[in-house]
Amino acid sequence: MAAAMGISNAAAIAALDAKVDKLDVGVGTAAIKIYSGTRPDKVDTALSGNTLLATLNLTNPAFGAAVDAAPNATATANAISDDTSADATGTASFFRAVDRGGTGVIDGNVGTTGEDLNLDSVSITIGQTVSITSWVVTEKEEP
Repeated sequence: MAAAMGISNAAAIAALDAKVDKLDVGVGTAAIKIYSGTRPDKVDTALSGNTLLATLNLTNPAFGAAVDAAPNATATANAISDDTSADATGTASFFRAVDRGGTGVIDGNVGTTGEDLNLDSVSITIGQTVSITSWVVTEKEEP
């Protein structure tokens, strides 16, 4: 059996820059949308039966340049605006980051620790303020 294909750390940095820069495409505001329910298998899969709990707007540009995290590459989001009035009550289970035109670019699991996006609580109540203090995305260097 052949070994898995690998990429250099420089390639990981370039790939991550390309990925997060997709959030700046379009007209409008890129955002992180937090949902309850089952996360779809792919970002391109339409949502079905999910409840939008909160929308937090990203700055333009959404991210600074990716950096070498030795190993891997990381990119940190610029300022993220709070949602000062959550849309619905529910348990946050995943997020979808959308570009300035509303097209999904990145999604991931939501939790309080060890997830793709961590919140202070996954229990969201309609009307409450929802905040994200930072969001760091990683691209793995592969041997």
